[in-house]
Amino acid sequence: MRVALVVGARPNFVKIAPIMKEMRDHSGLAVTLIHTGQHYDANMSGAIFADLGIPEPDVNLGVRADANAVQTAEVMLRLVPLFTEQPPDLVVVVGDVNSTLAGGLVAAKMGIRLAHVEAGLRSFDRTMPEEINRILTDALADFCFTTEPSANENLAREGVPAERVYYVGNVMIDTLFRFRDVAGSSSILRAFGLVPREFAVLTLHRPANVDDPRALRAALATIDAIHRDVPVIFPVHPRTRRRLEASSDGIRHGLRCVEPLSYLDFTHLMANAACVLTDSGGIQEETTALQVPCLTLRTTTERPITVTHGTNRIVGFDADAVASAWAEIRGGHWPTGRLPELWDGKAAERIVRVLLG
Repeated sequence: MRVALVVGARPNFVKIAPIMKEMRDHSGLAVTLIHTGQHYDANMSGAIFADLGIPEPDVNLGVRADANAVQTAEVMLRLVPLFTEQPPDLVVVVGDVNSTLAGGLVAAKMGIRLAHVEAGLRSFDRTMPEEINRILTDALADFCFTTEPSANENLAREGVPAERVYYVGNVMIDTLFRFRDVAGSSSILRAFGLVPREFAVLTLHRPANVDDPRALRAALATIDAIHRDVPVIFPVHPRTRRRLEASSDGIRHGLRCVEPLSYLDFTHLMANAACVLTDSGGIQEETTALQVPCLTLRTTTERPITVTHGTNRIVGFDADAVASAWAEIRGGHWPTGRLPELWDGKAAERIVRVLLG
């Protein structure tokens, strides 16, 4: 079976690593790794490949567009001749970025079977580009691999046939468990002069939160209660850095702005934080698995199990809600949560077993 794995952004790389590792153990699979180039910054792409033992991509499409529609279209235009010349039997896409949808659309248009890993997650907020990507990719997929029960329920409600849906667990947690001990040898805390549980971590990258200077300013203002107590380390996404450079907001809100970190360094930083503040979906899952308090700077989440079972709370951009949550964390009253079903490090094994079945 000829399998094309299409990835483009940092979260994709984390999710594809265990799938590639598992597929390499099966002689019946010929795997091609295609990097669309959606994330091309060295810290967002190359370093993470090295950290996770992912081989150099067989193909790099070199897409550099920023606008969502243009980026999606460019990936499609470059995939079509590739799949025409070397048609795969199966295309695998992961997550919810523009490269995910582009790979799914091209596969469907060319009559190639499609597998979507991390299917069925819904924020019910269609202003998020990721939500559109998720809905459309799931509608096209022959295999919908899900991470939590709510995803199965969402797919059923949308009319996706049950025989296309497979509840397999979370490949992002596969990667976390595989590299957790290795990440423990990181020197990042020493490099930053940090004491475990005496600092917080912040990530912000969603366009709705960072593209408008007023929205970014409001988001940063919510964390004032935390930075008065402990340092707040802010690995700055390239799109966010461009906005911060036009103002002094990062300095004004007491942030320690740093370059994006390698996967291993960031995992170690996150595992030792007093809390993590984020608008990222994947970090909500990783903090749940690590039992680290997470405050989600959004009004919705497509990963509700991180709230019902895990350590995550949706606080939006309400400074009072953040201050109240921080008081609970500092007072030792934050729930430790429990690991969701099938988040056991074996999701990739289940996925490959289905595909070979």
